[in-house]
Amino acid sequence: MHETKPDLAALIASRICHDLISPIGAIGNGVELLTMEPGGARPEMALISESVANANARIRFFRICFGQASGDQRIARSEVASILGDLGRGGRVGYAWSSPADLSRREVRLVFLLLQCLESALAYGGKVQVTRGEVGWSILAEAPRLKVDAGLWEVLTEPRAPAEIGAAQVHFALVPEELARQGRRLVTEIGETTIRLTF
Repeated sequence: MHETKPDLAALIASRICHDLISPIGAIGNGVELLTMEPGGARPEMALISESVANANARIRFFRICFGQASGDQRIARSEVASILGDLGRGGRVGYAWSSPADLSRREVRLVFLLLQCLESALAYGGKVQVTRGEVGWSILAEAPRLKVDAGLWEVLTEPRAPAEIGAAQVHFALVPEELARQGRRLVTEIGETTIRLTF
């Protein structure tokens, strides 16, 4: 009997995220206790606290993007909103999310991979609206100025990863694989100040 090979990269990502989330949470709790001390509400404490919150959000985001996800796993909209809310507070990009309360973790994984692609294009900041409607997902990114690497964006709809793809662009290579796994087709519309992705 043929067994499918485990996705080792996803298992490694899950393990790293799992092992980091506890110590980062503990650092966050420690910082919170320090701020309660007399004179604890100093600017450097606020900076550390913000950095810990951002690191925590990033790891939760990466866990969904790159970690192991079986076909029937679910994720609550409230968890997604919490992750994106924390990411938005610590970064240049703001997120708005509209969807049913209960979601397929696989679908959210694909959306999160696409959000990383959009982050690359929103290098100068911007806002992203994610909507799960009757017919599928729609993601709209808006910014006064976009930074679009045409070669990378072609990879999303024409699955032939460029020879030179680095760690900072790995999400572009993972999107076509995830689309194929889910039997979906992505439509990209790139304008001067907007990018719309639907699947």
